[in-house]
Amino acid sequence: MTDLSDCLFSRWSPGLGDTHLMGWVTVGIYLLAAAAAGVLAVRGRFPAPGTGRERAFWALASALLLTLALNKQLDLQSALTAAGRCLAQAQGWYENRHSVQAAFILGLAGGGLVALLMLAVLLRGTLHRTGLALLGLVFVTLFVVIRAAGFHHMDAIINTWIWGVKMNWALELPGPLIVLAAALRESTPTPR
Repeated sequence: MTDLSDCLFSRWSPGLGDTHLMGWVTVGIYLLAAAAAGVLAVRGRFPAPGTGRERAFWALASALLLTLALNKQLDLQSALTAAGRCLAQAQGWYENRHSVQAAFILGLAGGGLVALLMLAVLLRGTLHRTGLALLGLVFVTLFVVIRAAGFHHMDAIINTWIWGVKMNWALELPGPLIVLAAALRESTPTPR
């Protein structure tokens, strides 16, 4: 185990992952969306019988967005990648890592899809209030899967600039912005 941790910390060290202005803007958007979802989970007024399910959904959305905000700056996915490489080398399957990587990505994508479908089923009857936020979480999940792929061609696409906009921003920001908009919409009292 010591060899694995030595390998990990020789390839990765804790620190800020994206110190660019847009990195901090992205973290801010994740935090705003997490806060809005969290406030809605605690203070939102939801009609029965879906009250508990809606509260749980907004709490889950808040926790997910907060985790992604922290990950954005702590660069924890790089630690996971480094740990996977170290493990592959230590166990002698590094040359076959692409099939393991593909299985991991498929598992992540499949797990995300199943989780989103389960949320949609659990939130039936409330989708007119939670559907927009669920769509935002779909965008977030897709971005996480794209980033997790880490294949060189994906990295090339993500790092491409089009009309002064980095594709990474165009792919990452819609999800938390949609959740933020949905949370603000649901927390704004409607005139009667």
